[in-house]
Amino acid sequence: MPLLDESQLSVREMRENEQQIVLEILKEGFKDLENRLILYVLTRPPTLLLLAVISSGLRFLLHSFLAALLLPVLFTVAVLKLVLWRSPDLSQTGTGSQHSLWVAVYGTEDVCGCVALEPTAEPKVVELRRLAVSRWYRRSGVGTTLLHFMEEKARREGFTAVVVHVSVMATAAVALLEKGGYVASGGRDWLGYAVVRKFRKVL
Repeated sequence: MPLLDESQLSVREMRENEQQIVLEILKEGFKDLENRLILYVLTRPPTLLLLAVISSGLRFLLHSFLAALLLPVLFTVAVLKLVLWRSPDLSQTGTGSQHSLWVAVYGTEDVCGCVALEPTAEPKVVELRRLAVSRWYRRSGVGTTLLHFMEEKARREGFTAVVVHVSVMATAAVALLEKGGYVASGGRDWLGYAVVRKFRKVL
């Protein structure tokens, strides 16, 4: 999608009647990333080797090749969903709270993205959360607008740095952060392979 008319794009706090729209945007982005990340993890060589070893052992106990093959995979998928799952719950992001969600609006009413800031245990450092853009507005400048808006908001509130945790499969988000001056500074691994990357930017 081409860049939007910036004069028609604004950012404001989410209204109560927009919660369902925002929840759908969050779920849409999360579900796609979750499935892609699970597939990525399952196809890494260490995971395949571990599944093959477990499957071989189960064949002697279950006396069923199919069950021995499927059970380790299903169990691994279930574990990964528990480990990676981050519900886009709006109960802590209502209007008027310290975790308020902000939305990007095109025109007067078309909600096309959202983002939130949450304080961290580290003094003067805030975490960028729930950055999501509707599939109809991706690669049109909405993500950049939200990112710049929240950085400025963090500066005004006295924060000196922003951190963001991003799935390795969120290539567009990684590119956006790197372009915006964020630097990778750790993350979470699975059997030696990065699954979540942590980015940081000094304001």
